[in-house]
Amino acid sequence: MDHTVGTGIADTSGVQPLILQRADPWVYRHSDGWYYFTASVPEYDRIEVRRARTIAGLASAEPAVVWRRHPSGPMSANIWAPEIHHIDGKWYIYFAAARTTETNDGLFDHRMYVLENASGNPLEGEWVEKGQIRTMWETFSLDATTFEHRGTRYLVWAQKDPAIAGNSNLYIAPMANPWTLAAPGVMLTKPEYEWERIGFYVNEGPAVLKRNGRVFVTYSASATDHHYCMGLLEAPEDADLTDPSVWTKSPVPVLATDEARGLYGPGHNSFTVAEDGGDLLVFHARTYKEIVGDPLYDPNRHTFVRKLAWDADGRPVFG
Repeated sequence: MDHTVGTGIADTSGVQPLILQRADPWVYRHSDGWYYFTASVPEYDRIEVRRARTIAGLASAEPAVVWRRHPSGPMSANIWAPEIHHIDGKWYIYFAAARTTETNDGLFDHRMYVLENASGNPLEGEWVEKGQIRTMWETFSLDATTFEHRGTRYLVWAQKDPAIAGNSNLYIAPMANPWTLAAPGVMLTKPEYEWERIGFYVNEGPAVLKRNGRVFVTYSASATDHHYCMGLLEAPEDADLTDPSVWTKSPVPVLATDEARGLYGPGHNSFTVAEDGGDLLVFHARTYKEIVGDPLYDPNRHTFVRKLAWDADGRPVFG
């Protein structure tokens, strides 16, 4: 029996969770018509992929564990924020993982890694470790996402620059192949507004959407409690995307805690398209404000899906 074929219509109001206890959600609709889903699991110990014919079907689709953390050393702890992409006929998963030692639990010691699978169905076949994505520094780095634009593939990611106070900034670089940068990255944004610097100085979780003559990059900011929120960058589609001066940054968050709807700390989003072709925003949030202990170990960041609207100027409307 194929458990991956869903029926019904997903709630795209962004008020009811689609999938419980899945943070940093990534939904990708492939050319074969399937939706593929991966996200951080509460145990931070593995990568799961599920697929369905509909957005709603992802909720009941059977997850396949495609990779587990190593018992020690690099890639042994805190497996965060996987993304699945199909590039040049193969599947790739980008994720962050930490190194543990006897005196270190690996928290905030992450690096970015890539898996490759040549199978037509990424829930099958062999996932091969392609190694760490090497950047300008050997520092805390995570949340790699990739996109193609005008014949060039790019990586956008979050990383700690040793010379800049704070936790992480966003960078972009062209790629030589799906696991190698072709040039050093340039910084797109760092935490500078108050809403980006609550608890931690954070810009992370980038997601890319190309529409209406522009390239948009959403990102998340501040600590992962109810202060977590989303910002927005944009550049003209014909600009040099590796030139920081072409990017414009919203001075206010575009999605933040909405107590009236019971959504707290929305962030780390992705974009996909609905069955009818409309744009969808996928994000995680909690349904309560007060958290006991470290928010990173509270399992109840749930996956939500919301229809993405557009204003008269061709910019996305998230609220």
